[in-house]
Amino acid sequence: MVKRSFFSVLLTLFFLFTIVSCLFVFQAPAMAGTIDLNYANFPPAPTFPCVQMERWKVEVEKRTNGQVSIKTFPGGTLLGAKEMMDGVIAGQADIGNICMAYQPGRFIVTNATSLPLGIKDAKTGSLALLKLYEKYKPEAFKDVVVLTMFANAPGNVMSKYPVKTLDDIKGMDLRASGGAAQILKAWGANPVGMPMPATVEALQKGTVKGLFSSLEVMKDNNFAEMCKYVTLTETGIYPFAVIMNKAKYASLPEDVKKVFMDLKEEQSLWTGTYMDEQIQKSIAWSKETQNVEFISLSAAEKAKWDGKLSFIIDDWIKTAKEKGLPAEDIVKDIKAFIQ
Repeated sequence: MVKRSFFSVLLTLFFLFTIVSCLFVFQAPAMAGTIDLNYANFPPAPTFPCVQMERWKVEVEKRTNGQVSIKTFPGGTLLGAKEMMDGVIAGQADIGNICMAYQPGRFIVTNATSLPLGIKDAKTGSLALLKLYEKYKPEAFKDVVVLTMFANAPGNVMSKYPVKTLDDIKGMDLRASGGAAQILKAWGANPVGMPMPATVEALQKGTVKGLFSSLEVMKDNNFAEMCKYVTLTETGIYPFAVIMNKAKYASLPEDVKKVFMDLKEEQSLWTGTYMDEQIQKSIAWSKETQNVEFISLSAAEKAKWDGKLSFIIDDWIKTAKEKGLPAEDIVKDIKAFIQ
């Protein structure tokens, strides 16, 4: 009787051990498994939007102790520039980087940062853009989660021929998009809209004679080989946003969400600072290795160029007000944020 009880106890313990072991085996992979995310970007890998992407990936993986694994897709290999927003909403990519200037009618509030308002560098522009988004939470972003925002540095004219006066730029075909296209048109140039990656071929074929953008592209995209002149206008920026599929974000554990949100402003500041440093390196490289001539406008000439742009702000205010937006407050806030 005692012996039978003893064996019964052993048998019961064996079954209990087996059940617990099975539970551990089947639950352990779920607990230890990584969260795999993909991140789409449209410019080539060496450019600053992709450099910031790789930095963000490293920081997320480090701060989640490997719980999150991110696969990056630069150069439009997963989604192109113009389909990025809708592609992320549809779940074709978990995360994507958009340039809002490519869709000026869609991102009215945040594209206001591309107006000629005196933003002096990428760091200032990036933080002003993020603050503007946080204050107004524009309707355009209701179907995604914003992970960060940043801007490039103010735009300058890069061209095959020297541009020293408004007469020189008149009728010149120059690549630009969004607010930058408006600026060029006001100066008398002919803005040609296209994504930045398409500009290399356009320059080679002569479809455009230059472009209007921040100067890191002289080195990053090797435009210095074809554009031997830079006219320093220092006006207008391109706003960018990193966005995530809403359902995918909602599925993340709370500690991972916190890592993402904690990085929002830090990433904006990091990217702006990195961008400004790259501008200086690009200028030095262009001068030393490509013999690019940098043209500074005289004070009188610069005043003429700036005077051509005041109507752009007025027009934007009028259009934004017609859409029910507090246009004057938005412009006032941007000016306050950049101080």
